[in-house]
Amino acid sequence: MDAQRFSELASQHYNRIPVSREVLADLDTPLSSYLKLADGEYSYLFESVQGGEKWGRYSIIGLPCHTVLKIFGYVATIETDGKVVERLDLEDPLAFVEEFQHRYRVPELDDMPAFSGGLVGYFGYDTVRYVEKRLRDSMPEDKLGTPDILLMVSDEMLVFDNLSGTIRLIIHADPALPNAYAQAQARITELVEQLQKPAPILPAVSLAQEDQAGRISENDFVSESGESAYKQAVETIKEYVLAGDVMQVVPSQRLVADFTGEPLNLYRALRNLNPSPYMYFLNLKDFYIAGSSPEILARLEDGVITVRPIAGTRRRGYTDEEDRALEAELLADPKEIAEHLMLIDLGRNDVGRVSEIGSVELTDKMIVERYSHVMHIVSNVTGKLRKGKTAMDVLRATLPAGTLSGAPKIRAMEIIDELESVKRGVYGGAVGYLGWNGNMDTAIAIRTGVIKDKKLYVQAGGGVVADSIPRLEWKESLNKARALFRAAAMVPQQADEE
Repeated sequence: MDAQRFSELASQHYNRIPVSREVLADLDTPLSSYLKLADGEYSYLFESVQGGEKWGRYSIIGLPCHTVLKIFGYVATIETDGKVVERLDLEDPLAFVEEFQHRYRVPELDDMPAFSGGLVGYFGYDTVRYVEKRLRDSMPEDKLGTPDILLMVSDEMLVFDNLSGTIRLIIHADPALPNAYAQAQARITELVEQLQKPAPILPAVSLAQEDQAGRISENDFVSESGESAYKQAVETIKEYVLAGDVMQVVPSQRLVADFTGEPLNLYRALRNLNPSPYMYFLNLKDFYIAGSSPEILARLEDGVITVRPIAGTRRRGYTDEEDRALEAELLADPKEIAEHLMLIDLGRNDVGRVSEIGSVELTDKMIVERYSHVMHIVSNVTGKLRKGKTAMDVLRATLPAGTLSGAPKIRAMEIIDELESVKRGVYGGAVGYLGWNGNMDTAIAIRTGVIKDKKLYVQAGGGVVADSIPRLEWKESLNKARALFRAAAMVPQQADEE
């Protein structure tokens, strides 16, 4: 884009215009680029491994954001450069998010990637209470104190093309400011110069799996509910299922350990141990989120909605022959297949609520995807977005996923509220982005750690049905948290200065 094109767009009443430049970055990685340019409050890094075995083409690096929207319950605050500039009481927080998004009028340019700016952050599990009135007054105690929704206005970013070894630097310029185009180009030049410098040095992350002095171990994590309470919750759910009240419920437990290590190192360890389709690190000033999620919540790209239910798991084999045998065993397990089919139906129902009639399709049915340590049964449901609907409508229809709640969804969530003693917060919600272009991509916040006040919080659970065994469900919840336990054990802890 040249200055003349910028002026033409400014005359069309856009209040943010993306100015970009592509540079060669074959000596850099997304992590080193994040450290050089973005490591600071209200920044983020998104990466992807597709099919468990190859890096996704694009990584997104968000430089520190100036404007942040936080919603606690029905109160929104908007901060700019650390100062609260608006505080509002809301009737419908999700409607306000959409209204806030519309404050930014940004042109769609042909040479931009699928995401080139927008709102980045998370919608917590409890966002569902804004949609379902039956759940509005039953929320458990909030011990963590994180916002229900936190979204950053991402207006300075890098899109890293892992295939071509290039970086596109994108600055969203405000045409109302003097010399906006020249200032944006100068800012890009400044960032390019910073890319030429060496990356800051972080403490080493150990690949050793055995316990080491100064590291935390799985035994350091304490369940906030406790083993006996979790097993009793499983028994209670089985009673509800046998009474015909519900088909499945997905309870969870939260585990906590002291953590004084570098938060970014937790992400580095996690991406090494558990490369996944959705990998994310968010520095949110008061707390950090590091995740490696295998499961999409919902994607909206160019009018096509996608959800991708995952249910059914086996470990990877040590040989190709054992791998194939475990896959056959998984696909022959009637309990796993029944649970997966139920989640396909839930996914179809959710997508159908916001799709054109007759457009919902099952494009993949019960294929097996392999990841570094496990294999999953995966299906893919798509639909064409109904006229007049938006990304926010898709979010309303799909959050939380059936894999984190149960079936029927609302009754399952009522039972979760009855049995879980603490508010879920980030866990089971959605991490991702809402693009200025109307696109959305969100992951389910599982295999995810929250670091706050020198504590690491990890939450995990599993689907409970009529024949579930409490002892095995307890073990399954720990198994699902183990990627975070192992990642935390790789991170050197710092001596507490207090």
